[in-house]
Amino acid sequence: MLATVLVLAGGIVALAGCGGGGKTAASARAVTISIHVEDGKPVGGIKRATVRKGEDVSLVVHSDVADEVHLHGYDLHAEVEAGGTAGIDFKANIAGVFEAELESRKLQILELTVR
Repeated sequence: MLATVLVLAGGIVALAGCGGGGKTAASARAVTISIHVEDGKPVGGIKRATVRKGEDVSLVVHSDVADEVHLHGYDLHAEVEAGGTAGIDFKANIAGVFEAELESRKLQILELTVR
């Protein structure tokens, strides 16, 4: 009986370590906002998205130009290479309307509403 309990406990510990990438269960349920930048501009215009306060959010920017993605209000930044992808993961814990832009181009790519 004790051996069975130890085997089961070991399996639970092993499974708890799975998942890789350091992502938590909360980040696995993140709201993903994807933006594609082509010819230096967001495809379809400025993306508009609304999330609930407290939600985990993953902002993913695929870009054909190199720049810094800056999420204002949260003051979060990520570098994106030409032909690359940048991600900003955060908890939407500040209510309001925020913009993300390609910083050096001063080009808005997202209007994010947090309610």
